[in-house]
Amino acid sequence: MKELPTDEVRAGLEILRKMGVMEIVFSGGNPLLREDIGEIIDYASRYFVTTVYDNGSQAVKRIEALRNVDFVAISLDTLDERKYDYLKGIDGAWKSAIDAVETLHSQGITVGVSPTISQLNMYEIPQFTEHFCDRGIPVLYCLYQHDSFEQPMFQIGEKDAELEISDKEAFAKMCDALIEKKNRLHGILITKKMLNALKLLTLKGERVWKCKALQSFFMIDPLGNVAGCHLQNPVATIYDLPTLWNSSRFERLRKTYRECDKCSYMCYMFYSIHADVQGNIEIVRDQWKNAKKILAK
Repeated sequence: MKELPTDEVRAGLEILRKMGVMEIVFSGGNPLLREDIGEIIDYASRYFVTTVYDNGSQAVKRIEALRNVDFVAISLDTLDERKYDYLKGIDGAWKSAIDAVETLHSQGITVGVSPTISQLNMYEIPQFTEHFCDRGIPVLYCLYQHDSFEQPMFQIGEKDAELEISDKEAFAKMCDALIEKKNRLHGILITKKMLNALKLLTLKGERVWKCKALQSFFMIDPLGNVAGCHLQNPVATIYDLPTLWNSSRFERLRKTYRECDKCSYMCYMFYSIHADVQGNIEIVRDQWKNAKKILAK
């Protein structure tokens, strides 16, 4: 796929800075495959809280580019090497991910692991969490999802009955275990409010949040197209964003998105549940010890 050249990415980041955007998350695909990613990350980290996702295949090669980011999230779902290689369909995937975590951590880079919770690994998530938190490595969670309809921006996940969470009671117990561990462990990067919302959604199908797409978060693809999330059609380019942000058209789109119940992607949940001032206060209260630890670095 053709992507925006470096100078246009920088121009786009400057637009976001002037709009008051505070956080940038580089994910993919794998953003570290770009030859110019070091220059892009260096520019972004001057003005935004910057997170970079990697599957463990590129982080060590790009370690110099990652020194100034606020957080590097390495995808890792299990402590079981054979299970992880099976999940990814790549021999050596687990070792690459573990090596990336250990190398970045030893270099003083704030790195964490990002497990995707599924039926295959949810029983071990509490132990997985203890393992890394005890080593000073934060855990940032995702939830297995697949896009069940044709999506206009890009595809995330494929339907897999083996991964679909079927033991709902066990999932709820896992959430309770993480809530308990948050009282004594540093580095569990999910709020109690999020965990309780996930429990209610799983057990009763109730959503306690309204989606805040195109309000507290939005997506930008490699061509500079902007959408509320990856499930929605692009509605602008990054260059149009300042003019359209407060328009009646965008207000109508936000109203439509607030009624959407098509997904439970945890990143979208987080920025929706904690979208307002009260939500930000809750994050500070919930994650204060983690924030102090990260900022101290």
